[in-house]
Amino acid sequence: MGTRKDNEKKYKQIIDEYKKEVKEKNKEPKVKAVKEKIDSKDLKSKNIKKKKKNKKHKKDEFTVFGKLPVFDEGKQKYVKVYDNRELSWLKFNDRVLEEAEDINNPLLERLSFIDIFRTNLDEFYRVRVGSLYDRTLVDEEKNKKDNKTGLTPKEQLEKIFAKTKKLITKRDDIYNNLFGEIAREGLVMVSLEDMKVDEEVFLKRVFDAKIRDILSPQIIGKKEPFPFLNHGDMYAVALLEGKNNKNEKLCIIPCTSSNFSRLISMPSAEKKYALAEDVILHFLQEILNSYIVKSKALIRLIRNADIDVDEEFADEELGHRDSMEKLIRVRKRLGPIMLQYKGCTDTKVIKPICREIGLDFNQVFEMSAPLDTSFVFSLQDELRNKKELFFERRVPQTSKMINSEERIMDQVKKKDILLSYPFDNIASFIKMLEEAANDDSVISIKMTLYRVAKNSQVVEALINAAEHGKQVEVLVELRARFDEENNIEWSRRMEDAGCKIIYGIDYTKVHSKICLITYKDGDTIKHVSQVGTGNYNEKTSKLYTDISLMTADENIANEIDETFTRVSNDQVMEHTEHLLVAPKCLQNKVIEMIDEEIEHAKNGEEAYLGFKFNSLTDKAIIDKLIEASKAGVRIEMTIRGICCLVAGVPEYTENIRIQSIVGRFL
Repeated sequence: MGTRKDNEKKYKQIIDEYKKEVKEKNKEPKVKAVKEKIDSKDLKSKNIKKKKKNKKHKKDEFTVFGKLPVFDEGKQKYVKVYDNRELSWLKFNDRVLEEAEDINNPLLERLSFIDIFRTNLDEFYRVRVGSLYDRTLVDEEKNKKDNKTGLTPKEQLEKIFAKTKKLITKRDDIYNNLFGEIAREGLVMVSLEDMKVDEEVFLKRVFDAKIRDILSPQIIGKKEPFPFLNHGDMYAVALLEGKNNKNEKLCIIPCTSSNFSRLISMPSAEKKYALAEDVILHFLQEILNSYIVKSKALIRLIRNADIDVDEEFADEELGHRDSMEKLIRVRKRLGPIMLQYKGCTDTKVIKPICREIGLDFNQVFEMSAPLDTSFVFSLQDELRNKKELFFERRVPQTSKMINSEERIMDQVKKKDILLSYPFDNIASFIKMLEEAANDDSVISIKMTLYRVAKNSQVVEALINAAEHGKQVEVLVELRARFDEENNIEWSRRMEDAGCKIIYGIDYTKVHSKICLITYKDGDTIKHVSQVGTGNYNEKTSKLYTDISLMTADENIANEIDETFTRVSNDQVMEHTEHLLVAPKCLQNKVIEMIDEEIEHAKNGEEAYLGFKFNSLTDKAIIDKLIEASKAGVRIEMTIRGICCLVAGVPEYTENIRIQSIVGRFL
């Protein structure tokens, strides 16, 4: 095996060859473009676009081998060692359901996993399924196959929809069984189908007094077009027939409101509740007394939130037709991607809704459990006094590596300190930031932020540092999905306080968690730095298993400093010795380490690889792991989420063992 420099030279050569190949492929369209007649205004506009494009980085340029691996038609017989990314994710969410089913978990903690399953599934459909759906709308993408299993986007969607139906049925069964057990603890959810007369009378009074006048039924017709349905909100829908006119009409009533409580407490010796949306559906005929309700249901719509697709296929030199294609895709991106319904008396009421919002019926899922299970956390509070129904309380502790009587920075200067969350408290790292903010010897603080807490002590420490005259540079990743608004607000506050804010590089997302504190020791410039996984988030650090290394190693500090310098200049790291920095200095270095173990195995020496991943999807690394397994390297991996590698396949991955740990801590 060659040296690291030899390998980097080889990778660079492959990249250069691929760029040359792409240039040759694009030569003919460019010649054609030159022949087109364009006026001076168009030319000026085109030049501006080219200048902008030169600043951006194509995804392909960021991969070690110069291009993203594609599915090899000649290796279809080897597909058994690969799993599709999306189907693997559904297996992960199935494991979440298993936690809800596991009798070894406390009863009300199992209820939490029911809602975790829901929120996971919502996000999966909004992002991953949304992306696949978008790709089916563009001709050039229809035949783009998954590079591991050879499945087209359409084939993946079909498998996803089929698997989702099975998972929802499983979730419903677990939910119903759980509430059967919870009822024995004195907490009951009322089924309006089986309620007693006195219960119905009580709910009718609540409905008339607190709910009915707030509702806004909308009957669809020429003067009332189909309304915009908000993502995640619940609606009661009904197919109506006039008492004098037999024409059918569709009615939609929003059921999500801050003006009435969703949980309705019932008069009972035990804790008994009904859900407001069920009550609204039950008394629907009372609201629509001018019509006959032919069929009714509760619905909840999931909308596409895939905002990165246009980056995947971006091209700023598009013609008018191509621009319109792109425009349609962007518009569709916020369109519906999934419809859930329950309490349906006849699917005739669902079909016209599907027509109006443009959903195929295979994207529609019937449920028996509530469409939104977020209320379970309020129910848990009702039985909080029964400690046996919950996990034993665990509080993050100060690491034994830390002396609470001494400044954290001074301790890090003497020795490295490794924090392990959630077992160790993130407060130690925050204390070091606060020390730096008030230390006269500190010159600057540089840091990346991805997902921070709503009331972030980390950000407050950075603001405090800037107000004390320190140079504070913060790389804020605004594209942290579903946390964009929070990050935008914090970036404004930090900027107002005097922090320098940078936003990273086009076509990349910054996931690194790095911090660099620069200080003067006499006439010498020195550093204290931190590298970690997870986020600088006080809340999630109590739930997610992550590590955080605080060190005074100048080699690490220098590479962190260079990383900030390069990113602020719209560049990526080209070479590292101590850090693994994607996109150009991670995949190749992992492959090098695997190659070293392959070499040991070939020489008859002991060879072992151990990994802990959140997900494993990179095909180049997967293929190298297969090669290592075939060479006799023993491989053990702990992978929480997606895993596109199938372990234990004879002759291919029989030396690979993969386990997934899903539980109390993520």
